[in-house]
Amino acid sequence: MPEIQLGSHTIKSHGAKVARVHMHDWLILLLLVVIDVVLNVIEPFHRFVGRDMMTDLSYPLKDNTVPFWAVPIVGILLPFVIISVYYFIRRDVYDLHHAILGLLFSVLITAVITDAIKDGVGRPRPDFFWRCFPNGKGVFDNVTTDVICTGDKSVIKEGHKSFPSGHTSWSFAGLGFLSWYLSGKIRVFDRRGHVAKLCIVILPLLVAALIGISRVDDYWHHWQDVFAGGLIGLTVASFCYLQFFPPPYDIDGWGPHAYFQMLAESRNGAQSSNDINSLNVQQSELQSVYIESQHRTIITRDTSPILDETH
Repeated sequence: MPEIQLGSHTIKSHGAKVARVHMHDWLILLLLVVIDVVLNVIEPFHRFVGRDMMTDLSYPLKDNTVPFWAVPIVGILLPFVIISVYYFIRRDVYDLHHAILGLLFSVLITAVITDAIKDGVGRPRPDFFWRCFPNGKGVFDNVTTDVICTGDKSVIKEGHKSFPSGHTSWSFAGLGFLSWYLSGKIRVFDRRGHVAKLCIVILPLLVAALIGISRVDDYWHHWQDVFAGGLIGLTVASFCYLQFFPPPYDIDGWGPHAYFQMLAESRNGAQSSNDINSLNVQQSELQSVYIESQHRTIITRDTSPILDETH
């Protein structure tokens, strides 16, 4: 395991360099934001909803137990705070940068996938009847028996976005990434049998699951919507985490790939510098030996005539 260099790679010393290397990744994040905004603006597919289908779509129209604005707080802000706290403990900009980048990619990729499927499927929510007919009087086509909605257009539009659950997918994307992150930092798979560590890792997933369950309780989603949303969010979070960090069970699972790559490059550079210095020393020694040997040869040649005359 490489030596841990605490406090040697901060935002001030290496932040700009790391950000420049991943500039294109930050641009892709902005593109994902634009795509998701567009997906929320366009009209979803309006699936056929007949009179006989209303039995499973007539649940009461309720408020959200977990409001829309609370999902980014739980799924993004909370993991961001924990990642930032770890940075102030260890002072490693590589970990901070890649954890935040992985978190944002996890949430935004999940959001684009979720909203794209919502628009394409157009599944009505369990409370669709009351969205379509707020006065409680159903109006249907005489031939096809398809619904003729009389309610507010924005409410009806939202009523066609049941599958998959956005609350659930966002929650599992952000909190799922946090679970991966914590499992690496506290070395939950160190084979020492500390089950308490596992409880810490499971806690964010439990919060995400409870948010998903609330969507069924509020009659905003069918259970299949919640299951699919959780699967999408957790899958994307896993891919995004492993893109930047080793698996938590790895001996180096506590740090990002970029940190170990930087250590390897710095050590290779130091080794190359030592090799060059060693080569220069060897060349100098060889030159000294050569000059000394040449000097001895000249002295030998100069004294040989004198020796000949003495004989």
